Amino acid sequence: MYDETDRKRLIIFGIAGIAFFAAVIVLSIWLWPRPKPDGSKPQKNAAATEEGSDVEPGGGQNFPPETADQARTRTEAEKVIQQQNSGGGGESVPIIQPPPEFSSPPPLLSSPPPPPPPVNMDRLKKQGCVADGLLTEYNPENQRFVELINRSNCYYLHRAVETWLEPPDFEQIRGVMSRITKKDVVYGMFIAEAIDTKAQYYSADGSERYDFSKMCRKTSDNMWGEHTCQPAFSSPEYRSYLKYVTRRAVDMGIQSFTFGQIYWQEGLENKYAQEIIRDIRAYAKKNGVDVIVGAQTGSITDPKYLKIFDYIEGGVGINSNGNIENGPCLSRRGGCWALLWDKAYARNAKNVLLHLDWTGIPSDDLDIFARMSSDKRARTLRNLYKFFAEKKMGFMMPFFGVLDPNNGGCYGPQKIYYSPDNAYFCKDEEVINQILSQ
Repeated sequence: MYDETDRKRLIIFGIAGIAFFAAVIVLSIWLWPRPKPDGSKPQKNAAATEEGSDVEPGGGQNFPPETADQARTRTEAEKVIQQQNSGGGGESVPIIQPPPEFSSPPPLLSSPPPPPPPVNMDRLKKQGCVADGLLTEYNPENQRFVELINRSNCYYLHRAVETWLEPPDFEQIRGVMSRITKKDVVYGMFIAEAIDTKAQYYSADGSERYDFSKMCRKTSDNMWGEHTCQPAFSSPEYRSYLKYVTRRAVDMGIQSFTFGQIYWQEGLENKYAQEIIRDIRAYAKKNGVDVIVGAQTGSITDPKYLKIFDYIEGGVGINSNGNIENGPCLSRRGGCWALLWDKAYARNAKNVLLHLDWTGIPSDDLDIFARMSSDKRARTLRNLYKFFAEKKMGFMMPFFGVLDPNNGGCYGPQKIYYSPDNAYFCKDEEVINQILSQ
């Protein structure tokens, strides 16, 4: 028989055993993989940023599956798109792939920032930089691009907003601008001669959707690939879109607007540019923002037309030794690839801006430049800068551009991009900043 002490021990052991098994059951239930709402088992998140975190990539957002239209758009963007080269020997021209099309209205901006200082044109010509797509994140390593600009001696960031086949995402632009720590810079917006006719784009409040298929110049369908065209100023839909995007850009402090190959956008009448530019200037003035407007005018020589713009801009047509030609047209290209420092154009324009031209073909300025040795690249940049400065013109330094993927020279974050960043292969950063500091 058990005495009183034994009975107490048995009771204690019994309670402890029950507690142990209960704890095991509770722990097993807690650790067992729980199904997601769709019934699938959760996967371990390798992208969690904190030890022990179970947060899914993207902050736990569930993204809808890709639609058939989106899949077709993505597939088409991945194809090699070719353009007829105006006398350049029939080389293929890779077109930069547009990002996913917008499917919802861009959100309204908060109150506009204070107006930036007036544009200093003399300084712009001395410290201009081609920063193509900086604010629209064309660079696959865009944060490094931002840091490159922050430590540069650039004043003017030409084409910082790029609109080739892509309407501008102003929330994205504002986000990148917030990371630019340089003070007193002038941002440029490029208004491209290429649009995606299937792009979906709305006014900020969602009240108006722009129909890009109504913006096309006749006979330009599929000019830059499937469902693309050249926009025409004669289209009321295009002019409405331009009014909207340029006004929002002004609200954000963007001060330079460059129209790409304006002879295609304008047409034969040459009667719309003045009206469009007048509206940009009037809106900017009303809001206390000093702006300048320029264009790629090609071989146009009409003084009245050229003086509509604050500047004309174009490439320089270097050869493998970094030298340029004199005369109105580049001899090795068909038609007239205009050399804008020639008096035929320069004497009729307010200002002339030059740069290393690029479209991603081996015969372009930037491709030729990237194939040079480091010493020859430095010498070429110094010579061009000095040559055009003596003519009171601006030669803008290359900070980002597209290369032929098989170019064989130095390159930036990928073989199809040039960058002077010392983190990559060209390492032209110090030379360029030295030139810009003169």
